Amino acid sequence: MPGGIFDGFEPKVPGFISKKSYVFVTIAIAVVMVLLIINPFVTIGAGERGVVLNFGAVQPIVLSEGLHILIPIVQTVAKMDVRVHKSQTNAEASSKDLQEVSSVIAINYHILPDKANLIYQSIGTSYKERIIDPAVQEIVKATTARYTAEELITKRPIVSEEMRSGLAERLIKHQIVVDEFSIMNFSFSKLFMEAIESKQTAEQLALKASRDLDRIKIEAEQKITQARAEAEALRLQKENISPDLIKLRRIEATIKAIDKWNGILPKVTSQNMPFIDVKELEN
Repeated sequence: MPGGIFDGFEPKVPGFISKKSYVFVTIAIAVVMVLLIINPFVTIGAGERGVVLNFGAVQPIVLSEGLHILIPIVQTVAKMDVRVHKSQTNAEASSKDLQEVSSVIAINYHILPDKANLIYQSIGTSYKERIIDPAVQEIVKATTARYTAEELITKRPIVSEEMRSGLAERLIKHQIVVDEFSIMNFSFSKLFMEAIESKQTAEQLALKASRDLDRIKIEAEQKITQARAEAEALRLQKENISPDLIKLRRIEATIKAIDKWNGILPKVTSQNMPFIDVKELEN
Protein backbone atom coordinates (compact mmCIF):
# COMPACT_ATOMS: atom_id res chain seq x y z
CA MET A 1 0.00 0.00 0.00
CA PRO A 2 1.61 3.28 -1.01
CA GLY A 3 2.43 5.49 1.87
CA GLY A 4 2.15 2.63 4.40
CA ILE A 5 4.15 2.73 7.61
CA PHE A 6 6.07 -0.45 6.62
CA ASP A 7 7.09 0.90 3.22
CA GLY A 8 10.80 0.62 2.86
CA PHE A 9 11.14 -1.49 6.06
CA GLU A 10 13.78 -4.19 5.85
CA PRO A 11 14.76 -6.37 8.83
CA LYS A 12 18.25 -5.83 10.01
CA VAL A 13 20.30 -9.00 9.94
CA PRO A 14 23.38 -9.24 12.14
CA GLY A 15 26.55 -9.21 10.19
CA PHE A 16 27.65 -12.70 11.23
CA ILE A 17 24.37 -14.34 10.00
CA SER A 18 23.46 -14.54 6.36
CA LYS A 19 20.04 -13.53 5.17
CA LYS A 20 19.21 -17.11 4.10
CA SER A 21 20.20 -18.47 7.51
CA TYR A 22 18.08 -15.86 9.20
CA VAL A 23 15.07 -16.88 7.11
CA PHE A 24 15.64 -20.57 7.90
CA VAL A 25 15.89 -19.92 11.65
CA THR A 26 12.74 -17.84 11.53
CA ILE A 27 10.84 -20.60 9.72
CA ALA A 28 12.11 -23.22 12.19
CA ILE A 29 11.00 -21.15 15.15
CA ALA A 30 7.61 -20.66 13.53
CA VAL A 31 7.26 -24.41 12.95
CA VAL A 32 8.17 -25.15 16.56
CA MET A 33 5.64 -22.60 17.76
CA VAL A 34 2.96 -24.17 15.58
CA LEU A 35 3.83 -27.66 16.87
CA LEU A 36 3.61 -26.45 20.43
CA ILE A 37 0.23 -24.94 19.75
CA ILE A 38 -1.33 -27.90 17.94
CA ASN A 39 0.58 -30.48 20.10
CA PRO A 40 0.65 -33.58 17.80
CA PHE A 41 2.43 -35.71 20.45
CA VAL A 42 0.84 -37.92 23.06
CA THR A 43 2.47 -39.92 25.85
CA ILE A 44 0.89 -43.16 27.05
CA GLY A 45 1.97 -43.84 30.63
CA ALA A 46 2.73 -47.12 32.40
CA GLY A 47 -0.35 -49.29 32.83
CA GLU A 48 -2.30 -47.37 30.18
CA ARG A 49 -3.45 -47.86 26.63
CA GLY A 50 -4.43 -45.17 24.12
CA VAL A 51 -7.62 -45.34 22.08
CA VAL A 52 -7.22 -43.38 18.84
CA LEU A 53 -10.20 -41.27 17.70
CA ASN A 54 -10.50 -39.78 14.21
CA PHE A 55 -12.95 -36.92 14.57
CA GLY A 56 -14.48 -38.92 17.45
CA ALA A 57 -14.64 -42.26 15.63
CA VAL A 58 -12.87 -45.11 17.44
CA GLN A 59 -10.05 -46.63 15.40
CA PRO A 60 -8.91 -50.29 15.54
CA ILE A 61 -5.40 -49.32 16.62
CA VAL A 62 -4.53 -49.28 20.34
CA LEU A 63 -1.50 -47.28 21.44
CA SER A 64 0.89 -48.93 23.89
CA GLU A 65 3.08 -47.22 26.48
CA GLY A 66 5.44 -44.54 25.19
CA LEU A 67 5.46 -41.43 22.93
CA HIS A 68 3.28 -41.33 19.83
CA ILE A 69 2.60 -38.81 17.03
CA LEU A 70 -0.94 -37.93 16.00
CA ILE A 71 -2.42 -36.17 13.03
CA PRO A 72 -3.17 -32.69 14.37
CA ILE A 73 -6.81 -31.68 14.53
CA VAL A 74 -7.90 -35.00 13.02
CA GLN A 75 -6.83 -37.42 15.77
CA THR A 76 -7.25 -37.41 19.52
CA VAL A 77 -6.46 -40.08 22.13
CA ALA A 78 -8.52 -41.41 25.04
CA LYS A 79 -6.41 -43.09 27.71
CA MET A 80 -7.63 -46.34 29.34
CA ASP A 81 -6.20 -47.78 32.58
CA VAL A 82 -5.38 -51.48 32.13
CA ARG A 83 -3.90 -52.12 35.59
CA VAL A 84 -5.55 -54.39 38.18
CA HIS A 85 -8.28 -52.65 40.16
CA LYS A 86 -10.31 -53.66 43.20
CA SER A 87 -14.08 -53.51 43.33
CA GLN A 88 -16.21 -54.10 46.43
CA THR A 89 -19.96 -54.60 46.07
CA ASN A 90 -22.74 -55.07 48.63
CA ALA A 91 -25.32 -57.61 47.47
CA GLU A 92 -28.70 -58.60 48.88
CA ALA A 93 -30.22 -62.00 48.10
CA SER A 94 -32.44 -64.79 49.43
CA SER A 95 -31.35 -68.34 50.16
CA LYS A 96 -33.11 -71.52 49.06
CA ASP A 97 -34.96 -71.64 52.39
CA LEU A 98 -36.02 -67.98 51.96
CA GLN A 99 -33.56 -66.50 54.45
CA GLU A 100 -32.35 -62.97 53.76
CA VAL A 101 -28.63 -62.91 53.03
CA SER A 102 -26.41 -59.83 52.88
CA SER A 103 -23.04 -60.30 51.18
CA VAL A 104 -19.95 -58.20 50.63
CA ILE A 105 -18.12 -59.27 47.45
CA ALA A 106 -14.61 -58.11 46.59
CA ILE A 107 -12.93 -58.74 43.23
CA ASN A 108 -9.69 -57.76 41.55
CA TYR A 109 -10.06 -57.21 37.81
CA HIS A 110 -8.44 -55.62 34.77
CA ILE A 111 -9.50 -54.91 31.21
CA LEU A 112 -7.82 -56.66 28.28
CA PRO A 113 -5.14 -54.20 27.06
CA ASP A 114 -5.49 -55.02 23.36
CA LYS A 115 -9.30 -54.65 23.59
CA ALA A 116 -9.29 -51.22 25.21
CA ASN A 117 -10.76 -49.64 22.07
CA LEU A 118 -13.75 -52.03 22.12
CA ILE A 119 -14.43 -51.30 25.79
CA TYR A 120 -14.22 -47.56 25.18
CA GLN A 121 -16.53 -47.85 22.21
CA SER A 122 -19.19 -50.05 23.82
CA ILE A 123 -18.98 -49.13 27.52
CA GLY A 124 -16.72 -46.14 28.04
CA THR A 125 -14.66 -45.63 31.18
CA SER A 126 -17.49 -46.27 33.69
CA TYR A 127 -17.42 -50.05 33.24
CA LYS A 128 -17.44 -50.71 37.01
CA GLU A 129 -20.79 -49.01 37.51
CA ARG A 130 -22.28 -50.18 34.22
CA ILE A 131 -21.04 -53.77 34.01
CA ILE A 132 -19.22 -55.09 37.10
CA ASP A 133 -21.58 -54.08 39.91
CA PRO A 134 -24.77 -55.29 38.15
CA ALA A 135 -23.06 -58.56 37.19
CA VAL A 136 -21.98 -59.18 40.81
CA GLN A 137 -25.53 -58.53 42.03
CA GLU A 138 -27.03 -60.95 39.53
CA ILE A 139 -24.49 -63.73 40.11
CA VAL A 140 -24.85 -63.51 43.90
CA LYS A 141 -28.65 -63.70 43.70
CA ALA A 142 -28.60 -66.66 41.29
CA THR A 143 -26.02 -68.63 43.29
CA THR A 144 -27.45 -67.90 46.73
CA ALA A 145 -30.89 -69.11 45.66
CA ARG A 146 -29.46 -72.61 45.05
CA TYR A 147 -28.27 -73.10 48.64
CA THR A 148 -29.88 -73.01 52.06
CA ALA A 149 -28.64 -70.48 54.58
CA GLU A 150 -26.84 -73.19 56.50
CA GLU A 151 -25.17 -74.51 53.34
CA LEU A 152 -23.94 -71.02 52.51
CA ILE A 153 -21.96 -71.20 55.74
CA THR A 154 -20.82 -74.82 55.67
CA LYS A 155 -20.09 -74.88 51.91
CA ARG A 156 -18.60 -71.43 51.60
CA PRO A 157 -15.59 -72.44 49.42
CA ILE A 158 -17.91 -74.20 46.94
CA VAL A 159 -20.28 -71.22 46.86
CA SER A 160 -17.38 -68.81 46.37
CA GLU A 161 -15.93 -70.79 43.46
CA GLU A 162 -19.33 -71.04 41.78
CA MET A 163 -19.80 -67.27 42.05
CA ARG A 164 -16.28 -66.60 40.76
CA SER A 165 -16.62 -68.81 37.69
CA GLY A 166 -20.05 -67.38 36.86
CA LEU A 167 -18.84 -63.80 37.20
CA ALA A 168 -15.68 -64.45 35.17
CA GLU A 169 -17.71 -65.98 32.35
CA ARG A 170 -20.05 -63.02 32.31
CA LEU A 171 -17.38 -60.27 32.43
CA ILE A 172 -15.06 -61.77 29.81
CA LYS A 173 -17.80 -61.07 27.27
CA HIS A 174 -17.11 -57.39 27.96
CA GLN A 175 -13.30 -57.79 27.75
CA ILE A 176 -12.90 -57.69 31.55
CA VAL A 177 -10.83 -60.33 33.37
CA VAL A 178 -11.51 -61.41 36.99
CA ASP A 179 -8.15 -61.92 38.74
CA GLU A 180 -9.34 -62.60 42.30
CA PHE A 181 -12.73 -63.21 43.89
CA SER A 182 -13.63 -63.39 47.58
CA ILE A 183 -16.71 -63.29 49.78
CA MET A 184 -15.83 -60.80 52.46
CA ASN A 185 -18.87 -61.53 54.60
CA PHE A 186 -22.15 -63.42 54.82
CA SER A 187 -24.69 -61.96 57.25
CA PHE A 188 -28.17 -63.19 58.14
CA SER A 189 -31.08 -62.03 60.28
CA LYS A 190 -30.68 -61.98 64.06
CA LEU A 191 -33.31 -64.70 64.60
CA PHE A 192 -31.58 -67.02 62.14
CA MET A 193 -28.17 -66.51 63.77
CA GLU A 194 -29.67 -67.30 67.19
CA ALA A 195 -31.25 -70.46 65.76
CA ILE A 196 -27.92 -71.53 64.28
CA GLU A 197 -26.17 -70.94 67.59
CA SER A 198 -28.80 -72.98 69.47
CA LYS A 199 -28.47 -75.82 66.99
CA GLN A 200 -24.71 -75.88 67.29
CA THR A 201 -24.98 -75.93 71.09
CA ALA A 202 -27.44 -78.84 70.94
CA GLU A 203 -25.17 -80.75 68.55
CA GLN A 204 -22.19 -80.23 70.85
CA LEU A 205 -24.16 -81.48 73.86
CA ALA A 206 -25.39 -84.49 71.91
CA LEU A 207 -21.84 -85.26 70.81
CA LYS A 208 -20.60 -85.02 74.39
CA ALA A 209 -23.39 -87.34 75.60
CA SER A 210 -22.56 -89.85 72.86
CA ARG A 211 -18.88 -89.79 73.81
CA ASP A 212 -19.76 -90.27 77.49
CA LEU A 213 -21.99 -93.25 76.61
CA ASP A 214 -19.21 -94.79 74.55
CA ARG A 215 -16.80 -94.32 77.46
CA ILE A 216 -19.23 -95.96 79.90
CA LYS A 217 -19.72 -98.92 77.54
CA ILE A 218 -15.98 -99.38 77.19
CA GLU A 219 -15.45 -99.26 80.97
CA ALA A 220 -18.27 -101.79 81.51
CA GLU A 221 -16.80 -104.11 78.91
CA GLN A 222 -13.41 -103.83 80.61
CA LYS A 223 -14.92 -104.75 83.98
CA ILE A 224 -16.78 -107.70 82.45
CA THR A 225 -13.60 -108.91 80.81
CA GLN A 226 -11.68 -108.56 84.07
CA ALA A 227 -14.38 -110.44 86.03
CA ARG A 228 -14.38 -113.23 83.48
CA ALA A 229 -10.60 -113.49 83.74
CA GLU A 230 -10.75 -113.68 87.53
CA ALA A 231 -13.52 -116.30 87.41
CA GLU A 232 -11.53 -118.35 84.94
CA ALA A 233 -8.47 -118.13 87.20
CA LEU A 234 -10.47 -119.36 90.21
CA ARG A 235 -11.91 -122.17 88.15
CA LEU A 236 -8.45 -123.29 87.11
CA GLN A 237 -7.21 -123.12 90.70
CA LYS A 238 -10.16 -125.21 91.87
CA GLU A 239 -9.48 -127.84 89.25
CA ASN A 240 -5.84 -128.08 90.37
CA ILE A 241 -6.67 -128.64 94.08
CA SER A 242 -6.06 -132.30 95.12
CA PRO A 243 -5.83 -134.20 98.48
CA ASP A 244 -2.06 -134.17 98.22
CA LEU A 245 -2.05 -130.41 97.72
CA ILE A 246 -4.30 -129.94 100.76
CA LYS A 247 -1.98 -132.16 102.87
CA LEU A 248 1.03 -130.15 101.63
CA ARG A 249 -0.59 -126.86 102.58
CA ARG A 250 -1.31 -128.26 106.10
CA ILE A 251 2.30 -129.32 106.52
CA GLU A 252 3.51 -125.90 105.38
CA ALA A 253 1.20 -124.25 107.92
CA THR A 254 2.53 -126.53 110.70
CA ILE A 255 6.13 -125.74 109.85
CA LYS A 256 5.40 -122.04 109.96
CA ALA A 257 3.77 -122.45 113.37
CA ILE A 258 6.82 -124.34 114.73
CA ASP A 259 9.18 -121.70 113.40
CA LYS A 260 7.27 -119.11 115.36
CA TRP A 261 7.05 -121.26 118.58
CA ASN A 262 9.23 -120.08 121.48
CA GLY A 263 9.34 -123.44 123.25
CA ILE A 264 6.72 -122.63 125.87
CA LEU A 265 3.59 -124.67 125.81
CA PRO A 266 0.47 -122.62 125.81
CA LYS A 267 -1.58 -122.71 129.00
CA VAL A 268 -4.76 -122.08 127.13
CA THR A 269 -5.81 -123.93 124.10
CA SER A 270 -8.28 -122.88 121.49
CA GLN A 271 -10.00 -124.41 118.60
CA ASN A 272 -7.86 -122.36 116.22
CA MET A 273 -4.61 -123.77 117.65
CA PRO A 274 -3.45 -126.68 115.47
CA PHE A 275 -2.66 -129.99 117.18
CA ILE A 276 0.99 -130.86 116.89
CA ASP A 277 1.96 -134.51 116.92
CA VAL A 278 5.54 -134.55 118.27
CA LYS A 279 6.15 -138.11 117.12
CA GLU A 280 5.06 -137.19 113.64
CA LEU A 281 7.44 -134.26 113.68
CA GLU A 282 10.29 -136.54 114.80
CA ASN A 283 9.58 -138.84 111.93
